Amino acid sequence: MTTIDQLCPNCGLCCDSTLFADVELQKRDDAKRLAKLGLTLEKKDRTKLAFAQPCACFDGKLCQIYHDRPQRCRAFDCGLLKRVDDGEMTAAAALKKIADTKVRAEKVRGLLRSLGQHDERMALTHRYAEAMSAPVDFSNEAHAEAHGELMIAVNDLMNRLQRDFLQ
Repeated sequence: MTTIDQLCPNCGLCCDSTLFADVELQKRDDAKRLAKLGLTLEKKDRTKLAFAQPCACFDGKLCQIYHDRPQRCRAFDCGLLKRVDDGEMTAAAALKKIADTKVRAEKVRGLLRSLGQHDERMALTHRYAEAMSAPVDFSNEAHAEAHGELMIAVNDLMNRLQRDFLQ
């Protein structure tokens, strides 16, 4: 069993919008073919196409277009995957970090829902930005407290993602 087979089906953070808000297509990607496979492509700027996260082709465990996935997806190996492949960490330790990170991400999602941000099709960072741009009702102690908890939870999650997944 490969490291990818052990870790990726238990993770999905690179596909569910926890790590990335979108994925830019590369020159070698066939945009028309990817659109037919289910990716919703949008212009990121005048020359770049991207698809938003969470990925429409991710079923919660696996990529449904794995063998036809875009170049960026093919090239990405998270920090945990690299450390396990290099023998610096066991797969069991990586799986524990994945589980802990998923709990942290779900805490952020729960806080976002409590603040009225329910659009699960929107990237996590965009949901956070939208929730934080809304005025804080300081007369509602629970609402103001949830904003503070959200800021702390996002900081905690981002630190974990940077340390364990993006390096």
